[in-house]
Amino acid sequence: MSQNDPTRDKIVHVYDDIEEEDNRLPNWWLAILIGSIFFSFGYWFVYHTAKLRPNPREVYEKNVAEIIEARIKANPASPEAIVALSKDPEAMVAGAEVFRTTCAACHGLQGEGIIGPNLTDRYWIHGNKPEDLLKAVTDGFPTKGMPAWGPILGPEKTIRAAAFVLTMRNKDVPGKEPQGDPVD
Repeated sequence: MSQNDPTRDKIVHVYDDIEEEDNRLPNWWLAILIGSIFFSFGYWFVYHTAKLRPNPREVYEKNVAEIIEARIKANPASPEAIVALSKDPEAMVAGAEVFRTTCAACHGLQGEGIIGPNLTDRYWIHGNKPEDLLKAVTDGFPTKGMPAWGPILGPEKTIRAAAFVLTMRNKDVPGKEPQGDPVD
């Protein structure tokens, strides 16, 4: 490069014979940068400050809850519906209340087992799948002293109680000795 070259004034840095010039950014780059800054401030104001529109995460969670509710209403006794209910905090509060008022007398408040078997260990007498738990709560085991709670509680409370029992398993609360077969 010669000393009289007009681009010589633009050279900012030279390293290992690599010349770095100070050129303007392309206008489309600047437009994208400035546009994204304005968009981010607008997004922040609309969704987080003024709350003019619902947050996309809240919309997603609401839609998922509606889908789960529709599936439960379509087939409330399906294993998927029981598992979904076991992950719903509101349903678990209702299930815990049903368990406390109807099941805790025999199974203990924590499911540790008093007269009935321990529900927190990995040993199960009649199966530990969601449909097995629902059948056990609904039909009971009259020969073993467990009443059929389905006709007494109704389907909604019965399903919530089974979902709550599903959350209790494998917690190994100290209590009654293991009964039944180990289930992983």
